[in-house]
Amino acid sequence: MSIIGNIIWIIFGGLFIFFEYLIAGLLMCFTIVGIPFGIKIMQLSILGLAPFGQKVEYNDHAGGCLSIILNVIWIFIGGLWIALTHLVFALIFAITIIGIPFAAQHVKLAGFALTPFGKSIR
Repeated sequence: MSIIGNIIWIIFGGLFIFFEYLIAGLLMCFTIVGIPFGIKIMQLSILGLAPFGQKVEYNDHAGGCLSIILNVIWIFIGGLWIALTHLVFALIFAITIIGIPFAAQHVKLAGFALTPFGKSIR
């Protein structure tokens, strides 16, 4: 089921989300300060391409000082805009019954896009 879900996901917006993350990650990697953000966004791009069958889990150090500082900086740099994109897609997909699983994935990705540090993809 996850393969079929991922194929449909790619067709109906997953490729757009993937490239949004990929471009943001490459732009962040241009500066030395932005490299940690760029690496995390590259991980997000893979999750944005195929989210079905993958889980987002908190790390042991999720509430640590560095994770919190990086999340606050990330919210102002680009996390808010990417999370809003996911929420718009979730509202669009939630209109139909068939789109509800895709809306749920977009809500999951919105939470991860807003505060990615301290979380990992499994």
